[in-house]
Amino acid sequence: MGLSASALADRIHGGWLGRIAGNMLGKPVERGEHWTRDRIDRYLRRADALPLTDYLPVLEPPPDPVEFELRPEWQECTRGRIHGSCRDDDVDYSILGLHLLETHGFDFTTEQVGEVWLLRLPYLQTFTAERAAYRNLATGVKPPLSATLDNPYQEWIGALIRADIHGWVNPGDPRRAAAMARRDAVLSHTGNGVYGAMWAAALIAAAFTADGPRDAIETALERIPPRCRLARTVRRVASLHEAGVDWADALDQTERETTRLPWIHVVPNAAVLTAGLLYGAGDFTSTIALTVRGGLDTDSNGATAGSVAGVLCGAAAIPPQWTDPLEDRVRSAVFGFDGASISDLAARTHRLAVAAGP
Repeated sequence: MGLSASALADRIHGGWLGRIAGNMLGKPVERGEHWTRDRIDRYLRRADALPLTDYLPVLEPPPDPVEFELRPEWQECTRGRIHGSCRDDDVDYSILGLHLLETHGFDFTTEQVGEVWLLRLPYLQTFTAERAAYRNLATGVKPPLSATLDNPYQEWIGALIRADIHGWVNPGDPRRAAAMARRDAVLSHTGNGVYGAMWAAALIAAAFTADGPRDAIETALERIPPRCRLARTVRRVASLHEAGVDWADALDQTERETTRLPWIHVVPNAAVLTAGLLYGAGDFTSTIALTVRGGLDTDSNGATAGSVAGVLCGAAAIPPQWTDPLEDRVRSAVFGFDGASISDLAARTHRLAVAAGP
């Protein structure tokens, strides 16, 4: 790969820090049907926070408590109030995935993914497709039926948010990253829901050796069916970017093309994420800020964008306004991991990546 052991460790640490910081940035406005792009930017203008270069500021009192109502967790994840990361499923699944690989290795089965969920993850901390799959598992339903029985969320974003660990432990190997993410994803998702996880894992694995975000995006697209809707949407955003269309207009166009899909569906969120990565141009702050300003599932998209950008630049290059408030500590609902050290999680991930080899 051309990376020294210390550089690889720094890139993996950057992925963890970037995921957590991006998640925290997007969490206060995570309600896609309410917090549209326009509303987010109107809030930021009221707060004199454009361009966005730090965590979300708080307007106290809000000029309109209905229009600008933040999520209840805002007191733990807004500027000046952060002391370690608050608990969120977007980070829980990275931790759970690390435990899965430490317990079962890279040859884990989909059934073992389900066992780890039942042993380590509280049911009420799961949502949409994951909750449907968890319920199915608890009643004895096995994969792949666990993904399809009474589950209307099969192509939503849940499997994508679980994919980062498979990219981090496969630096420079997007093929193996995508294959592992698929084994994880089919527990709860089908179709584009699975392709989203494969694409995200490959994207992160490719970021270790890519010449910037566009190279990583194109490499990741090779790991999913070229005619699936997710791949077509990602290529659409890339073509608009290449044609010189500005960020807002590019998202306007893709929003019109995906308007019938729910705001937690993987396809429109992949468009927001792709735009954030391309228009952020490898700059960590610009990447997560643009991604969160893109709306929809803001904390999930911010987390994945932060992970990619963090791998591209490494932990040492992430500006301190994002990392210092995290205090190297993460809250988690995963049994045995609450209060874990972020640097320790990154070191454990690095050991797995090194042990797996090429």
